[in-house]
Amino acid sequence: MIQSYKQKPRLQETYDTIIIGSGMGGLTTAAILSKEGQKVLVLERHYTAGGFTHIFKRKGYEWDVGIHYIGEVQRENSMLKKLFDYVTDGELKWSDMGEVYDRIIIGDQRFDLVKGVKNFKNQMISYFPEEEKAINKYVDLVFMAVKTSKNYYISKAISPFWNNLFGWFLRKPFYKFADKTTYEVLRSLTKNETLIKVLTGQYGDYGLPPKQSSFSMHASVVRHYFNGGSFPIGGSSQIVKKIDPVIAASGGTILVSAEVEEVIIEKNTAIGVRMKDGKILRAKNIVSNAGIMTTYNKLLPSKTVEKHKLKEQLQTVKPSVAHASLYIGLEGSPEELKIPKTNYWIYPAEGDHDSCVERYLEDLSQPFPVVYLSFPSAKDPDWSNRYPGKSTIDIITLLPYETFEKWSDTSWKKRGDEYEAIKEDITNRLLEELYKQLPQVQGKVNYYELSTPLTTQHFVNYEKGEIYGLDHSPSRFRQPFLKPRTPIKNFYLTGQDIVTAGVGGALFSGVLSAMAINGKNILKKV
Repeated sequence: MIQSYKQKPRLQETYDTIIIGSGMGGLTTAAILSKEGQKVLVLERHYTAGGFTHIFKRKGYEWDVGIHYIGEVQRENSMLKKLFDYVTDGELKWSDMGEVYDRIIIGDQRFDLVKGVKNFKNQMISYFPEEEKAINKYVDLVFMAVKTSKNYYISKAISPFWNNLFGWFLRKPFYKFADKTTYEVLRSLTKNETLIKVLTGQYGDYGLPPKQSSFSMHASVVRHYFNGGSFPIGGSSQIVKKIDPVIAASGGTILVSAEVEEVIIEKNTAIGVRMKDGKILRAKNIVSNAGIMTTYNKLLPSKTVEKHKLKEQLQTVKPSVAHASLYIGLEGSPEELKIPKTNYWIYPAEGDHDSCVERYLEDLSQPFPVVYLSFPSAKDPDWSNRYPGKSTIDIITLLPYETFEKWSDTSWKKRGDEYEAIKEDITNRLLEELYKQLPQVQGKVNYYELSTPLTTQHFVNYEKGEIYGLDHSPSRFRQPFLKPRTPIKNFYLTGQDIVTAGVGGALFSGVLSAMAINGKNILKKV
């Protein structure tokens, strides 16, 4: 297949829709609009398309940057599976991670999260027999919270007229869960702090510890994985590869190394974009998938931002956490090294999630509040065809942007000795955590590279290197402006900021944005 996302394709004078950013939200919006017959141009400032779904290669290895596992794609009738099939014409294939998708490790104790709701409950009850009632009630609440979210998100896509009439009615049931923190809800079910720590052991998937996160966000992640986790066969670069022909079929293009300087607004209507090189591209609709902070702070003319008081809106939301990611290449196949498919979430023995985070943010030499181990080479059945006799591991932890702020003016790969020394220290601490869990891989590490919040800032263009766009606190879900439509005519938003964190959230945001643009109920079609 000839890839149409290239640096110098023949561009049209005008398009139906231009999308800024090629992350999951932008790609989904583009694919859906293309299927509706629109000619779409996707502009990506980076040299590779895909946002957090892109991969990079070094020294004969490759790593997935943001996709570690996806839920709900095992169930043929699930909405997420249908959406992925719709935007890739059924070309994207998935591999199941098996019985245990996540292992929560607290000090020396291990707790497995197993596939299937009934199995999940039974497994939890076997660890906490006296908490059976609380565990059953918890699972019920997760389902209830997720059920109310569908109408809440649909209210973001309907026209302002209908929204004024009955939007509140669609949103109200959702707020019952979204207004409470995860800890509040769990504490109302049980006093057992270890159980709470285990049940919230996936908080790294949305970045906020239990006393700060909205229960609705927590519930959507937990529910998402109840039927297990999966990994794209061939790695996450397959996502762009399979969506690209769908966009190309309607005459659209994904253009890389194409940085947008500004959205052009005339008489409060978006009419095109001015590129970094001065070139102007026009379209009927402009969609930003660059994140709301970057969009309002950098991409819109300051006059427009002032007119609609957009900076004031940003005051009501906060960016999510920043992180470090250690990418490791090893000698030996996943089978030889006995590398699991299961993700490991490692937590300190002492303290709840929130106090562990606090302690660490005050003093970075304290234990990491969370260490996440992911084993992409073991999850992808096609890996050994591409990279025989090799394996990879990703390790992720929390790392505040402020630690590296003073190097924010330096350029990638040239940030100096002190910066490299801090990175080396964090790397060694993370490797120690890995060897504790998988002693057999010690001595097999062939290559490693640590990305910091500055790396994320450089590649994903998020202001403070945040990983999940905006924070998922209760107040975030109360912000009426986090939706596809903006006060500027023909200018729309997409991406995880208007729904929730992660690939599933971004995928769904693309559906909402496409619905807002063309006024059709895409979900019915899907």
